[in-house]
Amino acid sequence: MQVTETTNEGLKRAYKIIVPAADIEEKITARLTEIAVTIRMPGFRPGKVPVNLLRKQHGQAIMGEILEATVGESSQKTITDNDLRPVAQPKIEIDKFDEGEDLEYSIELEVFPDIELTDFSKLKLKRMKVPADEKQVDEMIGQMADGQKDSKPVEKARKITSGDVAVIDFTGSVDGENFIGGKAEDYGLEIGSSSFIPGFEEQIIGKDVGDEFDVNITFPKQYTEELAGKDAVFAVKIKELRETIPATLDDDFAKKMGAESLEDLKAKLRENQEAELSQYTRMRVKRDLLDVLDEKHDFDLPDGMIDTEFEAVWHQFEHQRKNHPEHIDEDDKDKSDDELKKEYREISTRRVRLGLLLAEIGRVNEIMVTPEEVNRAIMQEAQQNQGKEKEVFDYYKNNPEAMQAIQSPLLEDKVVDYILELADVSEKSTTIEELMAEPEPAEPKKKAPAKKKAAGKKKAAAKKGDDK
Repeated sequence: MQVTETTNEGLKRAYKIIVPAADIEEKITARLTEIAVTIRMPGFRPGKVPVNLLRKQHGQAIMGEILEATVGESSQKTITDNDLRPVAQPKIEIDKFDEGEDLEYSIELEVFPDIELTDFSKLKLKRMKVPADEKQVDEMIGQMADGQKDSKPVEKARKITSGDVAVIDFTGSVDGENFIGGKAEDYGLEIGSSSFIPGFEEQIIGKDVGDEFDVNITFPKQYTEELAGKDAVFAVKIKELRETIPATLDDDFAKKMGAESLEDLKAKLRENQEAELSQYTRMRVKRDLLDVLDEKHDFDLPDGMIDTEFEAVWHQFEHQRKNHPEHIDEDDKDKSDDELKKEYREISTRRVRLGLLLAEIGRVNEIMVTPEEVNRAIMQEAQQNQGKEKEVFDYYKNNPEAMQAIQSPLLEDKVVDYILELADVSEKSTTIEELMAEPEPAEPKKKAPAKKKAAGKKKAAAKKGDDK
């Protein structure tokens, strides 16, 4: 095999590889001899089929098989012999391959850059600390109580007020035509609950039992395609008036909610809130860490990786702009595509830099994702797609890119945890409002559209939610 380096510029490498025809022929003959032992052909005993006849009938298929194997083996040998670390799958192009002649092909790739890692022990970060909000705990209990309240008939005739439950029949129509889902009987509507279309409940207030009347509303623009923005008329009949009976906040109520007592219920809600807040504090310190790492590391980046990342980000942006324009930032709507592409390429560059950096930190420190951790992540994904568990498992089993997509964030989190263990991280007491607020960067940073999730599980597109 003859290997000639044709490109060595920055991170780009290219080689011209020639495999002698004799080597190809040797592999073809060996393969034909191998299958001759088991193949059956009319007129010949098993194992006695002439190799020449096999070549005539199966030669093209065998040549294709040998070509694929030879290119794979020789390209890998070239990478190994030259001590290369490709950042992506090499691009291979067959230049010449005819029966009886040398195999000639080209291989192009980009290699992993040399990265000088900073001293993580010198990094200074702050982790926000937020105690549970007792007011929010009480509000959650109040919401739970709302779901447990009862009602009883109003004994003395009076007009309907906010907070009452009106038992109604209704039929909705648009342009005189009834529509699907617009009719119900004996429906208990709590007035003031905002469970119906805006404007509907307000027109019930002041009515009496037995009243029959029309309610005129306009469907919101963000509604089903058939009804969005359309005017509708509901024929309504008031059949009964009931008043709500609030749930009593005591130990019996708490037991219905799965707790031992009211205090135990509060403690559980407090614990859940603290766990949720802990996730937010981790997200904030991780984002701060990535910003610091981005600032402290500068190295050559593979152009091909940036192009690939940009194409994915831009494709997602175009998808959002076309199908979910409400998710596009207001300041982007008046920008030209050239301006937007420049900004999103900067995002792509940052993502590639941080991705390579975290991968290098993981490699140097032998941080790996175990099969058990991957399986747990896939199991969680499957549990979120009930009824399609097997499809999810098969999707990851048969899709290397999807498997990589689920491994990458796991490795990223482990690397982040490793760095945070070494860094100087102090706690900063703060409020929920400050924790949830978007931090003000020194220079405004644009964020990319959220990436699609694998296995068919759709996630609402975030407004430029950049994980790096």
